Amino acid sequence: MKEFRKYIRVWWLLTIKSFQVAFTSRFGVALFVFGKLFRLGFFLLFLVIIEQRTKVIVGYSLWEIILFFATFNLIDVFSQFFLREVYKFRWYIVSGDFDFFLTRPLSPLFRSLFGGGDPLDIPILCLSIVLVAISVINIGNVSFANAILYLVLVANGLLIALAFHIFVLAVGVLTTEVDNTIWLYRDLTQMGRLPVDIYQQPLRALITFAVPVGIMITYPSKAILGLLSPQAVLISFIVGGVFLWASILFWRYSLKNYSSASS
Repeated sequence: MKEFRKYIRVWWLLTIKSFQVAFTSRFGVALFVFGKLFRLGFFLLFLVIIEQRTKVIVGYSLWEIILFFATFNLIDVFSQFFLREVYKFRWYIVSGDFDFFLTRPLSPLFRSLFGGGDPLDIPILCLSIVLVAISVINIGNVSFANAILYLVLVANGLLIALAFHIFVLAVGVLTTEVDNTIWLYRDLTQMGRLPVDIYQQPLRALITFAVPVGIMITYPSKAILGLLSPQAVLISFIVGGVFLWASILFWRYSLKNYSSASS
């Protein structure tokens, strides 16, 4: 517990520093947040227009589709808020700063992942939570058990997102390539903005199980709608656990084969 409190304290100090840096240009912050809100609103408008023309999208109503989209944003933005440091990791490798991470009394994985929260993600994160709540209210007939299962599967989705980022770090340690890998991950997760049911087989199976975007993003919404079988719930936890375990093994392998910038 003492060790855990130490890491929380370190993260909090890094977050304060991140907030101070972000707000050095208030106009830039306002412009960036406005751009994010505009993009979110534009996609919601796009969904409304499609629903008016087709009435349903792969069997889902407008509010159900908005729930899928809001859940995507919730998981995507929540993970970005905590894991934004991954986007700076290539610089740490090529500059040699990662060597200092290895010598400090902190886990190098923790320092590489959690460099402080990003304040610019907070407005979208709050809006995503509000959208989820409004969607559930408008859908109605949501049981308490399904709501709890939704939260648990969202947590499972965040673990999968964490595993993806650990894989990216491991690739960066081995090859110094981070940017293309992290943006490949972002492109793959964008496929989860709508339920994976819109994709034909075998692509649907591929992005559900091999690259578990479906389990990460679509399954929580299906659970709260009562559309997920117990077998699918069990599989989602197994895939999430295996994915996280494999990413940690890959990270350890990358450290064993790391060549420092000074070598």
